[in-house]
Order: sequence, then C-alpha cells, then structure tokens
Amino acid sequence: MSELPEYAERVLEVAELIPPGRVMTYGDVAEWLEEGGPRQVGRVMALYGGGVPWWRVVRSDGALLPGHELRALERYREEGTPLRQASRAAQGHVPKLDMRQARWDGAAPEDHT
Repeated sequence: MSELPEYAERVLEVAELIPPGRVMTYGDVAEWLEEGGPRQVGRVMALYGGGVPWWRVVRSDGALLPGHELRALERYREEGTPLRQASRAAQGHVPKLDMRQARWDGAAPEDHT
C-alpha cells in the first residue's frame, strides 16, 4: 500500500480523536488543522476514510452522508449520538444529526465540567 499524503494522515488522525456520540463538520476538521477547507476534508474522507470513524465527520447541516445513511444511522444509534426526528417531507424520513448537541469542539471531555 502506498503512503497516504501528509494532509490525509492529519485529517484521519482528527477523525479518530472524535469521541463516540459526537461529530465534527468537514469545516471543523479543516479549522482544527488550520489547513484546507471542507471540500479538501471531504475528499480525504471519501478516498481514505474507510478505516476511521467516518460517520463522525459530517456535513454542517446535519444531513447524513448520501448513500451511507443507514450504515451511519446504525452507528449513531449505537453510540447515542443526538439525532433530530425527520420531518414527514424529508426524503425517506431519515433523521438528521442534532448539531447543537452532537458537535464536538475538540476539547477533552473533562474540559466540559
């Protein structure tokens, strides 16, 4: 296997830091790294993210990753990630992430006391 690009390694390291039941947006990860942007992080996750908790790096609107909604939803339920009930108009009635509660700011858990 070829080596990962350095930026990809850094993105994947951040994904592994996100605690179960919490999420960071693509933009949050880029901001944490002080490099790149949401699209670059999304590209890394699409190409290399299969071996890390990919479901914890999400869109800022809380919508589940298209094509992977059911797999992600299963993980969110296992981890107790806060979800918002889907509206009846929502396609397939798939819930969204409750970003106000689920979003992780990168602080250690003990920092939230």
